[in-house]
Amino acid sequence: MSIKTVLSLAVLILSPLIIYLLCPSDESRIKNLFREGAQAIEQEKTDDVMAKVSFNFRDEHGLTYLLIKEGMERIFRQMSDIKIDYEIESISITAATASADLGIRVMASSGQDRSYVIGDAAKPAHMRFFLEKERATWLVSKAEGIPPFF
Repeated sequence: MSIKTVLSLAVLILSPLIIYLLCPSDESRIKNLFREGAQAIEQEKTDDVMAKVSFNFRDEHGLTYLLIKEGMERIFRQMSDIKIDYEIESISITAATASADLGIRVMASSGQDRSYVIGDAAKPAHMRFFLEKERATWLVSKAEGIPPFF
């Protein structure tokens, strides 16, 4: 066999493995969404937070995309030095939908006071997020357990 043939076969055989290793799984994309979302909240970047939320967002309290955006802006004006600690308890993925259960603690300062605004030191708040795959990107489409301060 010539070197060209051997190289062609090697590329053909290794291509699926390389693609698999370089393309993140849906689970890692969802984990990345929460990591980037938490960082955006800590940095008080409303547009970056909202990039993780579907325009079709709606929950049982009537929260929508626009209400969340207004609420985030109001919270960022009232609070500072926001720190988020979260643990992904489970992720369940189907074809184009997913759900994720998280334990969340959020600390923030308001004036001279610093306290937990979600969860506490002993026990995190439980939240469930429902996601939809929109154009190969996972976005939050619904949430349960969001505190009513929006």
